[in-house]
Amino acid sequence: MRFKIIIAALIIFSSTIHSQLFYSENPLAHTYSIVARDPDTGEMGVAVQSHWFSVGSVVSWAEAGVGAIATQSLVNVSFGPQGLELLKQGMNAQQVLDKLISEDEGRDFRQLAIVDADGNVAAYTGSKCIPDAGHIIGDNFSVQANLMLNDKVWPAMEKAFIEAKGPLAERMIAALEAAQNAGGDIRGKQSAAILVVKGESSGKVWEDRLIDLRVEDHPEPVAELKRLLKVHRAYEHMNKGDLALEKGNMELALKEYSTAEEMFPDNLEMKFWHAVTLASNGKVDDSLPIFKEVFMNDENWKTLTPRLVPIGILTVNEDDLQKIMNVN
Repeated sequence: MRFKIIIAALIIFSSTIHSQLFYSENPLAHTYSIVARDPDTGEMGVAVQSHWFSVGSVVSWAEAGVGAIATQSLVNVSFGPQGLELLKQGMNAQQVLDKLISEDEGRDFRQLAIVDADGNVAAYTGSKCIPDAGHIIGDNFSVQANLMLNDKVWPAMEKAFIEAKGPLAERMIAALEAAQNAGGDIRGKQSAAILVVKGESSGKVWEDRLIDLRVEDHPEPVAELKRLLKVHRAYEHMNKGDLALEKGNMELALKEYSTAEEMFPDNLEMKFWHAVTLASNGKVDDSLPIFKEVFMNDENWKTLTPRLVPIGILTVNEDDLQKIMNVN
């Protein structure tokens, strides 16, 4: 009798350890997400939200010229890098998904979606994903969700993405908003992320990864992600302005800095570079009110200003520099 009790205890202990290892190695990123490709630009991306810390670090995977992958539920994180590698070897989205799922003992707990560079889409929802759970495959996209408040979440995502206008990133954010409005994660909200890459690889990762934004821990992660995307768009204009400034194209620099400032009129840095560009284009008097506002809010910008003259970023003579420095 004692021997049977010992054996039973060992079995229970073994089962408990196995369960603990299984869960510790596979993060519980129950969530809703979208993988998508823009057929016009070739851009591909993943957008995701979850009541889980730093969801983007485990769910979202994408590579220019290759594809985009969302691996979620009881996450097998290896599906991300392995899936991209298989796509690079010439397999399409469905072939990659079939291989990954067939070789995974925990397949019933997984949710996986893949879009490849040719627009092929594949998705899978395991039978043991916590309800409500499901996915919908569309033209160049897939929406998927698990542990949702109701089964209306992923259909709402599909509808919102199809009806949304504009760049791929903004359309994917619209899908996340629709998911939240339809009920979202039954546990609530915590983190969100968006990753967008080019349709073709240039071999320069820093250029091919177009958008990589994460909200790691926030009471309104989707709303915050949407705000960050708008900031990202404004800084795209700032970057173009910097490039134009570097090449001596002051007219284009002024246009780009002005556009950025219009998007975020309270941003001191955007105001400052707008003023610098005005002054460098011979419009010192027009720049003075902007310099004044910036200096009044933060004197460090005033300290920085004369440092730009010797290196040719602020091209003004000594009299004009003094006008700027003495503005009041």
